[in-house]
Amino acid sequence: MNQIVQRVIVTAVFSTLLLPTALFAEISEAQQRSTYRQLETFANVLSILQENYVEEIDAHEVIEGAVNGMLLSLDPHSSYLKPEDFRDLQNETRGNFSGIGIEITIREGILTVVSPIEGTPAYRAGLKARDIIVNIEGVPTKQMSPMDAVKKLRGPKGSKVTISIHRKGWEELKDFTLVRDTIPLRSVKSFFVEPGFGYIRITNFQGQTTKDLKKALKKLAAEQPVKGLLLDLRDNPGGLLDQAVSVSDLFLGKGLVVYTKGRLKDQNMTFQAHDDAGDLNLPLVVLVNEGSASASEIVTGAIQDHKRGIIVGTKTFGKGSVQTIIPMPEGAGLRMTTARYYTPKGRSIQATGITPDVEVPLILPTEKQKANNGRHSVVREADLKNHITNGNKKKKEKEKEQEDKGKEQEIKKRLKKDNQLRSGLNILKSLRLYSEYQEKSSDS
Repeated sequence: MNQIVQRVIVTAVFSTLLLPTALFAEISEAQQRSTYRQLETFANVLSILQENYVEEIDAHEVIEGAVNGMLLSLDPHSSYLKPEDFRDLQNETRGNFSGIGIEITIREGILTVVSPIEGTPAYRAGLKARDIIVNIEGVPTKQMSPMDAVKKLRGPKGSKVTISIHRKGWEELKDFTLVRDTIPLRSVKSFFVEPGFGYIRITNFQGQTTKDLKKALKKLAAEQPVKGLLLDLRDNPGGLLDQAVSVSDLFLGKGLVVYTKGRLKDQNMTFQAHDDAGDLNLPLVVLVNEGSASASEIVTGAIQDHKRGIIVGTKTFGKGSVQTIIPMPEGAGLRMTTARYYTPKGRSIQATGITPDVEVPLILPTEKQKANNGRHSVVREADLKNHITNGNKKKKEKEKEQEDKGKEQEIKKRLKKDNQLRSGLNILKSLRLYSEYQEKSSDS
């Protein structure tokens, strides 16, 4: 890959991609003449407007609007970035911004939530993938570009923003007033759901994701032997392509991870996994849903095509295009869709998504289940507050035991309300049992 290329971006979270001159295609003389005629028409219309429009026109604003309109007419992911927008988007990969924590796109001409980022105000408020944002602070979003929407949704930490949401099945709009917060930098969380069975959640693909994932795996292995792994990519809106490839590489022995195809030769790239002694050969289950998009679909597609793990959940979002950023004069940028990406078996995910191996719709707890949560659980002496110890445990041991018990109860609660996680764990256990059976059969 050309040294001048820094990053390829596959969702709204991205940094600069500097492109070699060879990126630009040859334009025929006939095409040039046609383009100049159209530009002449544009210039004539602008001149007439400047002379005759009811109010004085700011030519800079009008031309900028025309450029944005041109890009939006191509696809919802291409846009012109003003210098401040360009800086903001570069900061996203570092997690250095405050807002409400959602990824958005234009879907069928409507501003739509790709997914909320876990642990953010949008996630805590209950926003979901495919929610339609109708108004932001009372302003209709119908003619609003994603970049304009992002600017309205962001703001200083602690400030409020109100958005009106429509969701399938709702008869009326619902207003959400969210308090902006710093969007978390760390994208990886891990713990054991049961002895030997690890759980790793990747919320988005940032610059440090692979490094954080390796640390999480090392931490799990230090606690106890890992028999199998649940990789949770639900509501993961994507991020950096290089991180999606390197995360996939940890689970694949070797072979193709993903490839891109565009109009130009320089846009056609392949990304391979490397045969490494450090590759994970554990039984693997990947959890996905309609909020799993872009980079998370690359990882899912590679694991599915190589039959490296079982994909569990619901059909993914279907964002299979690649955007690159071309720096423009005065610090601006041009964000442009340049290619589609394909899974190792040649599947384009664009607008189709990935269908799980085992489809498990999320079933939300009913109000009755919420009210009875934990009410009929068994209570033992050790669960009672201020219970007397048996006299053999030191203070530090007792504190550690209480901390572990609290974590265990939290995990049990999570399993109880998350049927997709329960299904994934059961499948993972089955994979482990099957692999143990195979090992014993080969030994005998």
